[in-house]
Amino acid sequence: MLTMENIVRDGHPILRKKVREVAEIDPQTISELKSMREYLINSQDPELSEKYGLRAGVGLAAPQIGLDKRMLAVYVTDENGDPEYDYMLINPKVISHSVNETYLPGGEGCLSVDKEIEGIVQRKKRIRVSGLSIDGEKVEIKAKGFLAVVLQHELDHLDGVMFYDHINKEAPFDPTGDAQPLE
Repeated sequence: MLTMENIVRDGHPILRKKVREVAEIDPQTISELKSMREYLINSQDPELSEKYGLRAGVGLAAPQIGLDKRMLAVYVTDENGDPEYDYMLINPKVISHSVNETYLPGGEGCLSVDKEIEGIVQRKKRIRVSGLSIDGEKVEIKAKGFLAVVLQHELDHLDGVMFYDHINKEAPFDPTGDAQPLE
């Protein structure tokens, strides 16, 4: 079981590296990706997160656990705690996106960043992502709103980009263009 001890922290070189594509979906890769998903599920369970000291997360990219692999997991629940979005993606990439942008009014956080960094992170409002499932099947996701933001945050990790790289240093709370806050 992954815990916060397994999460690579800001400043580690792998978080600034463009990680490699997964050449073969072998049992080890499947196990690693399932562990990433399991961390997200456990981190959202109040009892388990308290017992193991887990910070809640909705997305996790392989570099965040020290792996040089292009893969990510996303697990987002609805207001009842039921899974709303549940993805494990290998070699994901954005195949299209909207011109319009959005942002989380309260900013973004990251399991790899221990301090709060204030400012808005502008993201595309809608994106289409393709990748492979753990079974090697092609997956295509049309995402908007919160899911689009989460996917872009995790996809950035695969290219060595941190969320705070997107924050305007001179005006951290001022959106540019026609960016609208995510409701």
